Amino acid sequence: MRKVIAAFKISADGKYGGPDGYADWVESWPEDFGSWLTTQIDACVLGAEFYPLYEQYWSRVAAAPSEIHPFSGRVPTAADVEWSGFAAQTTHYVVSSTLESVAWPNTRILANLDAVAAMKREPGKDIYLIGGPTIAAAAMDAGLVDELRLIVYPLIVGEGKALFPSSARHAMELTKVEQLPNGRLSLVYENGQ
Repeated sequence: MRKVIAAFKISADGKYGGPDGYADWVESWPEDFGSWLTTQIDACVLGAEFYPLYEQYWSRVAAAPSEIHPFSGRVPTAADVEWSGFAAQTTHYVVSSTLESVAWPNTRILANLDAVAAMKREPGKDIYLIGGPTIAAAAMDAGLVDELRLIVYPLIVGEGKALFPSSARHAMELTKVEQLPNGRLSLVYENGQ
């Protein structure tokens, strides 16, 4: 059976974004996760709230890879450019009961998380649960997340957006810890259900 892998970059106090919702401390999104990001997955799942920002961000990287990105204020890294190409070719699913259409190619709308559960039973590579926090908490609560990968930054954000603001309590088993440059930690947890 395919696994659903949720992966996020967070601050030491569990925030995925600052007060404006954006993680201004992250220099590159795909870096640090390793090769699994493009070799182990063949589908991405997003929530309806997160999808528009994701589409705008990666469409801009693909269209202007050598220009300063208006969201980050930086030129995209080589890993960003690589991910934008991979993302454009990889099927994305947006879980929404209200969204009627999407503009990005290879993107489909799923009515609910039951469709993600059905995807897990289909043949294929693993599924990357990108975000945002509402869909991550709902998928966790529904027992769909098999693995949680976190890159923890040595930063206390304080006021910001918590990764799991509404999720129930879940036991997780730590299976891998890796120290990354600049005091960051890579943590891999398996669902302890």
